[in-house]
Amino acid sequence: MTDAAAPNSPPKKTPLYEAHKHLGGKIIDFGGWALPVNYGGGILAEHAATRQAVGVFDVSHMGEFHFRGPKALDAVQNLVTNNVARLTDGQALYTVACNERGGIVDDLIVYRVAADHYLAVVNAANIAKDWDWFKTHTGELCALEDASAQTALIAFQGPTALATLATPAVGTPEAQALKSFEFRNDLHVAGKPAWVARTGYTGEDGVEIFCSASDAPSVFEALVAAAAGAGGCAVGLGARDTLRLEAKLPLYGNDLSDDTSPLEAGLGWVVKLDKGPFIGSAALQAQKAAGISRRLVGFEMKDRGIARHGYAVLASNNGGPGAPIGEVTSGGVGPTVGKNIGMAYVPLQHAAAGTALLIDCRGKLVPAQVVDGPFYRRPKTAA
Repeated sequence: MTDAAAPNSPPKKTPLYEAHKHLGGKIIDFGGWALPVNYGGGILAEHAATRQAVGVFDVSHMGEFHFRGPKALDAVQNLVTNNVARLTDGQALYTVACNERGGIVDDLIVYRVAADHYLAVVNAANIAKDWDWFKTHTGELCALEDASAQTALIAFQGPTALATLATPAVGTPEAQALKSFEFRNDLHVAGKPAWVARTGYTGEDGVEIFCSASDAPSVFEALVAAAAGAGGCAVGLGARDTLRLEAKLPLYGNDLSDDTSPLEAGLGWVVKLDKGPFIGSAALQAQKAAGISRRLVGFEMKDRGIARHGYAVLASNNGGPGAPIGEVTSGGVGPTVGKNIGMAYVPLQHAAAGTALLIDCRGKLVPAQVVDGPFYRRPKTAA
């Protein structure tokens, strides 16, 4: 999720660094970025505020690449697995970019601004890698611009997010008309020009707001004040991780990598092999034909113990330890579901819901069980 800095260099600061300090944020070096892990209320309170009201997140460390020109669609279609040609102006989709082996270079969201203009939002850890990859494989098809440094991104997530945006202090009632994965680039948030997209990474409804880096502090301040009035608050990295884990949303660098394919990761729904060739399509076609041998699964702990990234996963032999079959990719506490949960790649024969596993939690083998779907689903409400 973050852009790695050079050894011994100070962490980068988003345009909201001073705002985080003012709010009492506990600043950490998160992969080369100075970001708050939490504020005064703590991770559990911030998690609950997002689930019950609205949370405000600084995600300005993410990368923004613009593709412009008559062949911008051709360039993006070659880079990603999903079918970008189905988008109309103001629509977006989730997808992955693959290497020739079918491994995931990054997962990203692509926005169609116009027929000759697309925006890709990429993970912060991959900004430099993605830029080189995209430049190499875009060639002369279109102009590619890295607008990451000039662009701030603020997530506004939770069941009261859209209603709170419509309050006079924020002044963005138009967001309520957006459907999932729709956006507008002609709105104002707290009086500042902004793009507003109905997307997010928490398992809750809400939006992500793009604005200029210079406008970000005033926009963030207004959003935090409005959130507080609705029972919400600013939210740091800690709760962002517990929220996405409960929703079983994969994290690049943990659950996704250059050596995992979207078919293995349960992302086959973003792989459109019938759209025509793209980077990695031949490898993914072969893998689909042969069948995958492992799959990313979710599991819940059946006893005390918290699964952490890198912990060994063992088969359960009638409750006793079997052979090692994988490693935890993401794990932790699920505050809303009230369980300790995680994800791991396991062989297909161990991937069915209900399958017993053992997690090696620093020498203690803790029983776990594979579960289907996300751990948390938000209550259904009118869109």
